[in-house]
Amino acid sequence: MFETVIGLEVHIQLNTATKLFCACPTSFAAPQNRHTCPTCLALPGALPVVNEAAAIKAMRLANAIDAEINDASRFDRKSYFYPDSPSAYQITQFYEPILRNGTVTIDLEDGSQKSIRVHEAHLEADAGKNIHDGTISKVDLNRAGTPLLEIVSAPDLRSVDETIAYLKKLHATVRYLDISDANMQEGSFRCDVNVSIRPEGQEAFGTRVEIKNMNSFRFIAQAIEYEVQRQTEAYEDGVYADEVWQETRLWDTDRQETRSMRGKEEAADYRYFPEPDLRPVIITDAMRDAARELPELPDQKVARYTQELGIKPYDARVITAEKELAYYFEAMIEAGASPKPAVTWLTSELLGRLNKASLSITETPVDAQTLGVLIAKIEDDTVSGKGAKEVLDHLMEHEERDIEAIIETLGLKQVSDDGAILEMIDAIMEANGDKVAQYRGGKEKLLGFFVGQVMKASKGAANPGKVNQLLKEKLAE
Repeated sequence: MFETVIGLEVHIQLNTATKLFCACPTSFAAPQNRHTCPTCLALPGALPVVNEAAAIKAMRLANAIDAEINDASRFDRKSYFYPDSPSAYQITQFYEPILRNGTVTIDLEDGSQKSIRVHEAHLEADAGKNIHDGTISKVDLNRAGTPLLEIVSAPDLRSVDETIAYLKKLHATVRYLDISDANMQEGSFRCDVNVSIRPEGQEAFGTRVEIKNMNSFRFIAQAIEYEVQRQTEAYEDGVYADEVWQETRLWDTDRQETRSMRGKEEAADYRYFPEPDLRPVIITDAMRDAARELPELPDQKVARYTQELGIKPYDARVITAEKELAYYFEAMIEAGASPKPAVTWLTSELLGRLNKASLSITETPVDAQTLGVLIAKIEDDTVSGKGAKEVLDHLMEHEERDIEAIIETLGLKQVSDDGAILEMIDAIMEANGDKVAQYRGGKEKLLGFFVGQVMKASKGAANPGKVNQLLKEKLAE
């Protein structure tokens, strides 16, 4: 049996207004090569200046994961040539990163938790983007110089499930902190996955293989599973040393396999040396104060939802996985919905309809206040649960938001008046005297028949709870 060992290098683009070392704006959708200047083009004589906002955003993450903030971090040059890097080097933090020794706690399927160590996180400048068009390759340097925070985990992950849980927790955290939009499709949250195996009980790590530049949870899971299987088969076939070596591989989504890209470089290959054009980043008291301003984070919300609102831990974790979902839920509560039905209507009813329509919670046509009011109308017996589902379907298709008016228009207002319901009960009992006698003779299952008849007579408008109560009282006379 083998143990899988996984470590991650997660790159997030920080959502600063300008780049890391110049005043060029950061924009994903700008025309190609529009946001460039002598500094991010590495023209002779242009000098970099550190963006303080990027350092503060990195420090906010440090405070969120209980990491140590380096009072004097430094930048270094990492030498490599690639067409999307106009300087032929990257400015990064190799020797003195801005934060070290943090912890991300993940929730496992069995309900337990595991702490994953964050070895360090360092600031660095992103490269540009290569665009391949048939036989022609182009370079867009809009992204060159965009601030990245590379978050390096310790090799503490032991499975695909743990890896995805860690990534999702980190993804949610940076979005709650509002330090990155973490849009995986646009590449602002991507990672390199380091995978190795070792026989169970062995302390030494196996040969580490890096799978480069992944930006999909699904593809990351598939790539790890494939790579573990490849390495395991090589070990069992006695060709581990020949087929598994320290290298960088890519995930081929078409072939569903990892394939070799290049041999893995060592630190010496990059010829790291201190960046001569930048002084150390000295953390000031004002920067520390700004970085302490943290929102309520996912774990804190889970604790509050379970302890104060009485929600099940599983449901609380589902809701807090996305900050938009959590904020929507809280707005429903403010609008008058009770917590437990709010969970059901959000996670089952609304999300079910959104998934069917291929919409996210940010694209929902039903705002949180409206859904909260609808749930409150169920709780005060204005409308039944079944009727409320019809109202929600109506809201998904129409712009009208007056819940009272929609209930009236659709004829879904519940009859809760005792007198009106008793009149229907009396008429049904009179028309079904034989069944009344059978019920009173001990055939209590007939209660369902009488409930159905009353609901039919009221065209579904009678309050089922009230119907059950009054029927039992009348049939017991």
